[in-house]
Amino acid sequence: MTAPGIGELTARLRRGEITVVEHVTSVLTAVRERDTLGAFVTAAGEEALQAAEHADRRIRAHGDDAWRTAPLLGVTVSVKDLLQTRDLPTTRGSLLTNRRPRQDAPAVARLRKAGAVVIGKTTTSEYGWSAATLGRVAPPTANPYAPHLTAGGSSGGAAAAVATGLGEGALGTDGAGSIRIPAAFCGVAGYKPSYGKVPYVPNGVDRLAHQGTLARTVADAAALAAVITGPHPADPDSGLGSIDLPRDSRSRRIGWIEYDGTTDEIRKVTEQAMDALTGQGHQVERVHVRCDDLYPALVDILAAAEAAGTPEQDEHACDPGRLEIVRYGRTLSAAALMRAEEVRQGLRTRLRSVMSRYGLLAMATVPIEPFDVRAIGPTWAADPRDLLWLAWSPASYPFNMTGQPAVTLPAGLTGSGLPAGVQLVGPVGADDLVLKVAHRLEAELGTLPPPRARHELVPATERTL
Repeated sequence: MTAPGIGELTARLRRGEITVVEHVTSVLTAVRERDTLGAFVTAAGEEALQAAEHADRRIRAHGDDAWRTAPLLGVTVSVKDLLQTRDLPTTRGSLLTNRRPRQDAPAVARLRKAGAVVIGKTTTSEYGWSAATLGRVAPPTANPYAPHLTAGGSSGGAAAAVATGLGEGALGTDGAGSIRIPAAFCGVAGYKPSYGKVPYVPNGVDRLAHQGTLARTVADAAALAAVITGPHPADPDSGLGSIDLPRDSRSRRIGWIEYDGTTDEIRKVTEQAMDALTGQGHQVERVHVRCDDLYPALVDILAAAEAAGTPEQDEHACDPGRLEIVRYGRTLSAAALMRAEEVRQGLRTRLRSVMSRYGLLAMATVPIEPFDVRAIGPTWAADPRDLLWLAWSPASYPFNMTGQPAVTLPAGLTGSGLPAGVQLVGPVGADDLVLKVAHRLEAELGTLPPPRARHELVPATERTL
């Protein structure tokens, strides 16, 4: 590992064992020389070193007080290539021209204000359309535990970077599982806040996309998220407050959901979390939550949004897989979209009823192990023309449609040596509760062995588009 956790790094900086310039230089060198998985599309340059020098001056001038108003001082973070940055190009994973202003997205600006140093932009699929990180701009992002398999997506670059120690944390986006899927596949923590808790500019018309964080621990993911929350005038949906809940997170009634298609290997690993939660005093009960026509409704909402943002004259430069979704979206009627929204409302009503009985929900984050690095899904879902490109991850997208907070953390390794994640979901606004229970569960389950200790990584020179 190159980058320590946030707490360890801060302690070393406070003691004067290392300077921010030394730390940032080390991480940037590692990004340029050891990113064999395709995690980054661009590494930071002079501005990152200038920010590091400014941080060191601040520490010399103020000592421990330097962290009072800059809690992430010296922390290195990556930014998913969907999010605008002032100093680095933003391709959005596409050959299409990005006409958005070259300025920091609100979350990026807030991370910098808190003292974090942006070390680069991480790989994504075009506009984040698929839950695997492959496209026409960069090679597919490989899994740190098995480079012939996918890192997941569309924040796959972010997850792979965090898993291999290239930065203390990462900023990602999640429109149907894009933080949680790669976090589960790569063995790290991923946090999707309640919808609107973190401003997303420009705001998505489908109201599915959340901004969130990835880190090696739940505590670090929460620390990053703490500084990027709050309203912003450019996002009318931002500024969601927290709800009042009992402060004791040690004894809750938790509903355990098993989704169709969960493999025996994933079940065996993730049910360790069920035992751990029970051992911590929670009452864990199996529960079935069904909503008819949910996946077709998701497809219609996503496809319509993709079609609305893609004029026909841009088709020549589009990712071929995403273009299949765009063309389907153009066939949808207004009535079809209203029916999809009715399904979404039905799911929100159903889950609100379920959450009135259970303080939290828990489940395997993804019911299958990672698939081939050059595919968008397992074999049965790998052809985008079938519109099944997200159907293999049924535990992720429902909570985008409802806007609920969700955290994934590693539950252990399968018999094949691949990470499996467990997901905790709470009521809208109950982010603090979800994070607290996840933190305690993480302490019980422990951490995964470093991926470099298990697999020889593919040299960057051997990876091609």
